[in-house]
Amino acid sequence: MTPEQVRSLFHQQGKTVTSWARENNFNRNQVYQVLNGQTKARYGKAFEIAVALGLKSSNATT
Repeated sequence: MTPEQVRSLFHQQGKTVTSWARENNFNRNQVYQVLNGQTKARYGKAFEIAVALGLKSSNATT
């Protein structure tokens, strides 16, 4: 899934990035950074966010 697809899915579901972040106990700003490509999301919290969004698989190493 791409960031654009995630945003489209949120729109279809009537969800905002902020509401998704709250529901999943993530920092809103970090979620935006992952979606906007401002972080590589290779490890740590950014990686957890990318996995939860469906941008990366949980066993990704790159």
